[in-house]
Amino acid sequence: MTTVRQRRVEKGDEAAEDQSSEEKNVKPDGKILSDRTGGKLWNILSVTVGGIVAISLGLLTSVYVATLHENDLWFSNIKEVEREISFRTECGLYYSYYKQMIQAASIQQGLHGLVYDNKTESVRTINILERMNVYQEVFLSILYRILPIQQYLEPVYFYIYTLFGLQAVYVIALYVTSWLLSGTWLSGLLAACWYITNRIDTTRVEFTIPLRENWALPFFAVQIAAITYLLRPHLQPVQERLTLMTVFIATFLFSLTWQFNQFMMLIQALALFILDYFDMLPTAKVMWLYIIQISGLLLVCVLQFFNSMILGSLLISFNASVLIARTMQKNLKKGGLLNRLGKLILHVLLVLCLTLLMNKFIKKILNLESDEHIFKFLKAKFGFGATRDFDANLYLCEEAFGLLPLNTFSRLSDTLLFYVYIFVLFLMTVAAVIVAFRNLSGSNQVQCVEKMEECTITLKPDAAYNLMHTVLFGCLALSTMRMKYLWTSHMCVFASFGLCSTEVWKLILKCIHLYTSQRTRMIKYFIPIIALLYISHKFWPGIMDELSELREFYDPDTVELMNWIKSNTPNTAVFAGSMQLLAGVKLCTGRTLTNHPHYEDKNLRERTKQIYQIYAKRSPEDVYRILRSFGTDYVILEDSICYERRHSRGCRLRDLLDVANGHIMDGLGENEPDLKPSLYPRFCEEIKKNLPSYTIHFTRVFQNKTFHVYKLAKHK
Repeated sequence: MTTVRQRRVEKGDEAAEDQSSEEKNVKPDGKILSDRTGGKLWNILSVTVGGIVAISLGLLTSVYVATLHENDLWFSNIKEVEREISFRTECGLYYSYYKQMIQAASIQQGLHGLVYDNKTESVRTINILERMNVYQEVFLSILYRILPIQQYLEPVYFYIYTLFGLQAVYVIALYVTSWLLSGTWLSGLLAACWYITNRIDTTRVEFTIPLRENWALPFFAVQIAAITYLLRPHLQPVQERLTLMTVFIATFLFSLTWQFNQFMMLIQALALFILDYFDMLPTAKVMWLYIIQISGLLLVCVLQFFNSMILGSLLISFNASVLIARTMQKNLKKGGLLNRLGKLILHVLLVLCLTLLMNKFIKKILNLESDEHIFKFLKAKFGFGATRDFDANLYLCEEAFGLLPLNTFSRLSDTLLFYVYIFVLFLMTVAAVIVAFRNLSGSNQVQCVEKMEECTITLKPDAAYNLMHTVLFGCLALSTMRMKYLWTSHMCVFASFGLCSTEVWKLILKCIHLYTSQRTRMIKYFIPIIALLYISHKFWPGIMDELSELREFYDPDTVELMNWIKSNTPNTAVFAGSMQLLAGVKLCTGRTLTNHPHYEDKNLRERTKQIYQIYAKRSPEDVYRILRSFGTDYVILEDSICYERRHSRGCRLRDLLDVANGHIMDGLGENEPDLKPSLYPRFCEEIKKNLPSYTIHFTRVFQNKTFHVYKLAKHK
């Protein structure tokens, strides 16, 4: 035996190493077996510790945002009406359906009230489950009714604690994604710490609790984590099936809980489309992801009583077009550089034409106009012509739909997040361009393996997907501030991954000719630990101060208004006013509304524009006729809108109405030449003078420093 081993050493190093391994494995001391066992134990210990840290950070984040919410409002001490008023604008509308289900005599009656709702929009019966994404409120209310917790936990606390609990899911998903990308849970720890210390720019859950994105984004983060795992090579069939199931469930829940799901997933589908063509993702898995997106959205469509806005979404048309185009162009990834570029252009044109034709055809059949305001807004926002459209201008004038403010980057830079992110993004983008060019050129994979020194730049599929994801959602955030929460949370993941990535540091060190495996290993742990120590030192005192700062909810005028409505108006009374205020009226008083903030319906948008004539230059007869056509009994006027100063001239609500009505705007400044003076004064100002032409139709029944309520006369 000894002679054979010595001869194999002479024949070659590789054989010597193999035989040496065999010899070591049969030695009595079992050194190599011991090393392998030790390695497995170390991996188990690392995963266990990493998992405990992930769960701990998730729970700590939940407690943190819950404490901030309590400290900011003194939520546990204020009255129920004050708690409900704290759910501002559309948040109050969504929560009202949870309250409605809780107060219903039975679950069946509660569901019937939602399917046949005649209190959200006066003189109309609408299906709330079809129009709005409120299945989460339905599920939570049913859960609250069947669990034996009514004696220990108020419905409002069950609701808000669920949302704060989802923050734990959110943070754990971000942590796991970063861990999967980098291979070390230290990366996940850094991602979670960045998420918490950049809370102002990563979440707004503590002051907009029922907002749809606070339900949806945790599931979106879970989906991204599952996709990251799915794109790993050499998965076992069982692992792949389970991961696909996780992606489907997360996609379905994300789609079910947010009305803007289709637009977010369209961006995701574009990322998959780009990467697939450049051979940076396995095609079979990409096809599965397209199918999962379509099936998840169609299942939501069924649950929402075949909501036409979902059927007419660009996402379904795009994904279907990609699948059709792939069957038509089977040799898409063969040939040289110029050949493939030509095929790419044809493929993109084919997919684009199929998408537009299919989408137009579906919308024509369904007579779909629910989402036209979004495309009008996008057209005006990106400079494809000025518009006087009231709905488009309403969005354009809101800060949330404007460009991302520059001070966002200074805040993100204070925690080092933005600097690290840009550094990692630059390196990964360069690597992606090189890999994409190499793939398009048809370079032989075998040659690349044989000459590793010439092909040191590689990009794993999971890293490639997260790179494209962060780039596309970064563009979305830069163009629309409200969408920054989709980007900044993933920014934490991407930056931490890059800082803890062996591949990134290996590439850097090779470029400066300092690469050794030991040096790479040391840097990938040393730099993140330094970053964590810096963040802890700089921001821990601020977090402690923030947690010790106590405030209290204070809005006496709105509380007075809601109490007056409950005490002095019949339950069947119909109220008109601003969308934001009426959501609170429905939640606090249960009265019927003329309009509300859920804007994804053409008839509602037209109705809202008509109701808002109370702030325009219209005659009392016109305003009275409009209000009575919607069954209005009371109208609420707000001084903060009538005499608005928050927006500049041209963006005040009264200015938008004047321009839409063809009237000259108030105040100093230019007007478009075809605008003309109105024949009537501004209604919300003139009605307060109690002139006979107004008092014949409107009687003031309530007034405080902020609100004026008028009762409409019922003329025969």
